Amino acid sequence: ALLLLSFSFSLSAQIPVAAPGETAEVQQRIAGIHKKQQSGQPLSAEDRQFIQHVNQARMAAWAKEHPPHDSVGLIPLTDLGAGLYKGEQGGLYPGGVNTPPPAYEKAGLAMAREIVPRDAAGNPAPDGKIVLISCGMSNTTMKFQAFQKLAAAEGGLNPHLVLVDGAQGGQVARITANPDAHYWIVDDQRLEAAGVTRNQVQAAWMEQANPGPTRPFPAEVKDLQRDILATLHVMHDRFPNLKIVYLSSRTYAGYASTPLNPEPHAYETGFAVKWLIADRIAQDGASAPWIAWGPYLWADGVKARNDGLSYDRADYGPDGTHPSLSGREKVAKLLLHFLKTDPTSRPWFSAQ
Repeated sequence: ALLLLSFSFSLSAQIPVAAPGETAEVQQRIAGIHKKQQSGQPLSAEDRQFIQHVNQARMAAWAKEHPPHDSVGLIPLTDLGAGLYKGEQGGLYPGGVNTPPPAYEKAGLAMAREIVPRDAAGNPAPDGKIVLISCGMSNTTMKFQAFQKLAAAEGGLNPHLVLVDGAQGGQVARITANPDAHYWIVDDQRLEAAGVTRNQVQAAWMEQANPGPTRPFPAEVKDLQRDILATLHVMHDRFPNLKIVYLSSRTYAGYASTPLNPEPHAYETGFAVKWLIADRIAQDGASAPWIAWGPYLWADGVKARNDGLSYDRADYGPDGTHPSLSGREKVAKLLLHFLKTDPTSRPWFSAQ
């Protein structure tokens, strides 16, 4: 179905509310078509053609006012350390550091030991499965599919491991936060297609965002934090043996040609993850699922961060937001390296 992009947003496309010089007549007609769509009425070919024309004009206007940038001058959280961004400390974890507090990591290691092969009913079984599922939007499924290919060619992984891509295009954080969203039905279908059950899902990787951010920091970030937390609650209820969820924030978006999730909003999504984990650390930290950072994905465009990660324009598709093949492979390699080396994932991800 055609999306009226000026009113309903997805992570596959989005445009601003109006282009400069757009007449009241055009806006009134858009409102009428939107009302028709909201009521479930079919759109005519003329309606669709009109919306497509308006969309193109608005997208072009936004892109003209927001030229792409090879870097935006922000410091990755992993490099910012105890430094501040708009009054908020950097680092992935409290105190401006990039490693979890020892007591919290200990809780994660204990949870990791509970990840064992399980049968369809969720009981430990020598011939059972360990399911790692992805959760998120279009960017997430693109990256996870690349990761699946890398992992399939990688030696030394746990033979009981099953990788299921649960992420889906357009399914942003405010959608996955809803336990009744169709997203979760599709997840069930993908688990069934892989020959596994909800009871065998024990670990997850999530990269989520919300489209069309416009409000200044930290308003959008707080909403995203809330939606990710709600998504975690849904996952907890659907996957009774879910032990660990690794969270990642957005990649660089300085090349964006649409207002889908440009800078500095893409950068700021890192604080939603950071604050969410900090809140869990401040609690007991031992309840399932245990949450922690997965690979941190943001780098300031072509300006490499301390570990060498950078992104150039070729790492993105035409919209400057969704990853190209090279961009997907960069993230896939980061995720594979993380899961093979992190103390809380290595025991169940790799062959022992």
